[in-house]
Amino acid sequence: MNALPSIFAARRRPAATLAAALVLTASAGLFPTTAAWAQAAAAGPGSAAAAKPWHSIGRDATPAEVRAWDIDVRPDFKGLPKGSGSVSLGEQVWEAKCASCHGVFGESNEVFTPIVGGTTAADIERGRVKNLEEGSTFPQKTTMMKVATVSTLWDYINRAMPWNAPKSLTADEVYATVAYILNLANVVPADFVLSDQNIAEVQKRMPNRNGMVFYEPLWRVDGKGDVQNVACMKDCPIDPKVRSSLPDFARDAHGNIQEQNRVIGPVRGADTTRPPRAEPLTQRIEIAPVVVAQANSGLSDPRLLVNANSCTACHGMDKKIVGPGFTEIAAKHAGKTDLEAYLAGKIQQGGVGVFGQIPMPPQPQVSAADAATIARWIAAGAK
Repeated sequence: MNALPSIFAARRRPAATLAAALVLTASAGLFPTTAAWAQAAAAGPGSAAAAKPWHSIGRDATPAEVRAWDIDVRPDFKGLPKGSGSVSLGEQVWEAKCASCHGVFGESNEVFTPIVGGTTAADIERGRVKNLEEGSTFPQKTTMMKVATVSTLWDYINRAMPWNAPKSLTADEVYATVAYILNLANVVPADFVLSDQNIAEVQKRMPNRNGMVFYEPLWRVDGKGDVQNVACMKDCPIDPKVRSSLPDFARDAHGNIQEQNRVIGPVRGADTTRPPRAEPLTQRIEIAPVVVAQANSGLSDPRLLVNANSCTACHGMDKKIVGPGFTEIAAKHAGKTDLEAYLAGKIQQGGVGVFGQIPMPPQPQVSAADAATIARWIAAGAK
């Protein structure tokens, strides 16, 4: 084997070369053993083996391997591949591969927070989102409100989406998907075709393009932090203005909102079974995730149970969404001993690794009886 100078002379080589070389070496099990190091030391300090005990380990990454790792797209669009995609194609890709998690119109459904919303024509004109400013009462910060560069959308979708098959989209499909999102946010018209040739012009219409602040001292080793302690930190005045409220009779009209939120992710609903909190804004408020007490729902139809417990947000009946379809689960485990007990345990305890590395979070709010009903239905083929 050839030498591997990429690891020990990293400052002379691109980071991508180093990363690829490390992966090649580790994946091939080529790191030296304790015996190899001992043998090199015994050879004496003047020998070539003692000076470079790694001399015969691994190899340089090939140009093709480096290109496979080097896929990032920068705000100046360096690294952006050639290609194009229309809004109409993006709509097709979106509905087939994105809407199950992000909603048909980017409004989310129950899996992730919204991508589109909260921006206006005025924001596009000035490049700063009004709803991000202090005093705004907009209910939730969306992706299009916060993201400053269109390259961020392109890069993230290209490397990480769709969630269950990252890096599976072609360059043209990524362009089309970004175009569809931008159209939903009224940044580009419905007949627009986004490409590497016009993306810089589109950047000039991003609603929050002027929303990022570059603080130069943070980029210097001897620079100062950006915290000046000018904000009030003690006995601060309380803003008494009530911007919105629900009458008491309507507070719990649709059940406890806190229990209707997923147990993963950043969004937590208010506990509507109790009166609104009266603590002043100067006190820290801790909101712990709620695990709904186990109780038999009384439902006997497994299809109603999987809907009531939001199982269908991640699992289709016969197709994979985020997790596998119910019939796929049945087919994979067909003939397994104690299959019903196994599936019931997976429902309540969660797991990872059976259908890939996307974890299924535990569902402890599902009672043992309901989990058994769902498991029995899946084991029988989910028909």
